[in-house]
Amino acid sequence: FKTQYSMIHRLETNKLRNVAKFFAHLLQTDALPWTVLRYIHLNEGETTSSSRIFIKILFQELAENMGLVKLNERLHDKSLEEAFDGLFPKDNPKNTRFSINFFVSIGLGGLTEELQKWLKNKPKEIMMQQRLAAEQMLQAAESSSSSSDSDSDSSSSSGSSSSESSSSSSSSSSDDRKKRKKKKDKKKKKK
Repeated sequence: FKTQYSMIHRLETNKLRNVAKFFAHLLQTDALPWTVLRYIHLNEGETTSSSRIFIKILFQELAENMGLVKLNERLHDKSLEEAFDGLFPKDNPKNTRFSINFFVSIGLGGLTEELQKWLKNKPKEIMMQQRLAAEQMLQAAESSSSSSDSDSDSSSSSGSSSSESSSSSSSSSSDDRKKRKKKKDKKKKKK
């Protein structure tokens, strides 16, 4: 499968169609393990027009012969999930959209429902991660500024260097207060 797929761009359209139908039959009858699909990486950079035609015919044949429900069950089998990472990529939203659009355009959008849910929730997850990271940085800044305030109080005899550190810590403290106030204002607006 890997060899044929890597050389698919060399075939004429009719031969390409026959090869895709052949592999669809082998997959459908379990004569070929479904793990061979790991060699397909469905994204704009790694596919050619010939390979996309091959994938299209392969999956349309599988859907026609197995039925969409049975094909969908097979593609969402947890034991084979890793083999289908290239077909349903979650590494990059751009690749995810490309895969969804591809399957929708060939009439098999039902295979991408989970991928669509993942893509819909991904921006929310990223925002939550960024918010948590910002809060952690804020807490770290607060704890370091409070410790630097106490350090500058205890070392006031060191002259100009201590006054510089206390002024920088007080400016960072005021920045922290502004950030907290903005967060409170945002929370009030949401309510």
